[in-house]
Parts: sequence; C-alpha cells; structure tokens
Amino acid sequence: MTETHTAHIDTSTLIRALDAAETMPAAAALRARTYELLRLSAGATAVDVGCGTGRAVAELAERGARAIGVDLDPAMLAAARGRFPGIDVRAADAADLPLGDGQAGGYRADKVYHILPDPHAALAEARRVLAPGGRIALLGQDWDVIVIDSGQPELTRRIVHARADTIPHPRIARAYRNLLLDAGFGDVDVEVHTAVFTDAAMLPLIAGHATAAQRTGAISGDEAETWVSEQTRRAQDGRLLFAIPMFLAAATR
Repeated sequence: MTETHTAHIDTSTLIRALDAAETMPAAAALRARTYELLRLSAGATAVDVGCGTGRAVAELAERGARAIGVDLDPAMLAAARGRFPGIDVRAADAADLPLGDGQAGGYRADKVYHILPDPHAALAEARRVLAPGGRIALLGQDWDVIVIDSGQPELTRRIVHARADTIPHPRIARAYRNLLLDAGFGDVDVEVHTAVFTDAAMLPLIAGHATAAQRTGAISGDEAETWVSEQTRRAQDGRLLFAIPMFLAAATR
C-alpha cells in the first residue's frame, strides 16, 4: 500500500488496516491491473511512489522488474524492509526521485496524489524519470463519494464531506486524466473500480472519518459517538460496508 492521509491514526493501526485491505482478492486484482497497464519489459526499472510497506515493490520484482519503492515515512520503509527483505526501498519525495532522466520504464503511484503538496510537480518528475514510451499508472480514491452504510444517512453525508475537506486534494483521482494530459502524457485511459470492504479491521479508518469531521466542527461530539457506536455494532455483527470508487488512469510518456 501507499501513502495515505490518515490523521489521528497511529502507524501500527494504519498498517493493520492496510493489510486487511491489501490482502482482499479484489485489491490484489486491482494491483495486478496497474502492473499490466505499465507494460513492463523484463528487467525494466519501475518506480513505486509512496510504496508504504512495499507489497507492490515486491510483486513488481517477482514479475521481473527492477523495482524501486520510495516513501517519506520511516516507519513504512522499516516495515517494508522487514516484510520483504532485499527489496529496494528508499526515502525520497515524489517531486525529487532518486532516478536519472529517462531511467524508468514504468511509474506507479497508488493512493498518493491526494496528499502531495504539488501534484503537478510530481507529474513533471514522473515525465523526467520515464523513458520515451514509458508508462505511468495512477490509482486513487475519490474521498468525496465514499459510501458507508448507515441508518443515519444525513449525518453520514456530513461526515464524509467534512472528512474529504481535510484532505489536500480529495477529488484529484477524478481529475487524473486531465492532469496527465496537461503534463504532456498521451494514450490516456481511465478505469473506475469500486473497492468494497466489510472486514471489521476497517473500523479504525471508518471511525477516523467521524473524528476528523468532529474536529472540523461539522458534527458534535455526541453525533460522532452515536455514529461510531453504530459502525462498531455493524462491525461486531458482520454488517459493515465501506465502499470507495477507485480511479485508475494510465498513460504513455
């Protein structure tokens, strides 16, 4: 998994939630789809930006790529090295990658661009490190249209939108195509996949929405408590449902 805006959630809790999401068959299939869209030749260099705990880096290496992961979170990099010994992961910024001009055949960023200070600078850096004909794949969620099943729909709408407003670029995934075109990429294609989560391990991320909404003043403490209590009951009863539209855009340098 990759960098995610998860204020007020500690790293160990975040890693557990990401593990629950990443091990789902649908998530594995979506990662595989990003690899397919990169069209990498054997031995080609591929950079995974915001590599998190390194799963995609390891999978790309298994597919024959010279995979390099970059992330700014030391805890994530440590987890990646512990889980996948021998993978190449480095501390680096998306706008300052440790690669030479035209060195990469593929560039991948999974759930990262919504938190970047300057997505345009990151795309310019992607063009710099990609060789002519190299491929880019961007995958990300649209935070403003997250679906959470609840008996309190009006409160849920307020929570989702308030949470989205705490993200630097909550709707950037729906803009991937235009961003890629503006950056000079060609052959741009867009797909939308819906990630559906019902596992109780996702409860901390769901509860984090209410915490963030309360901090903005969009909901009261009582409303947050009532809503989280409902979601906790759903998790305990196996009735949780958390769905996220995932935009996948791929293009050619």
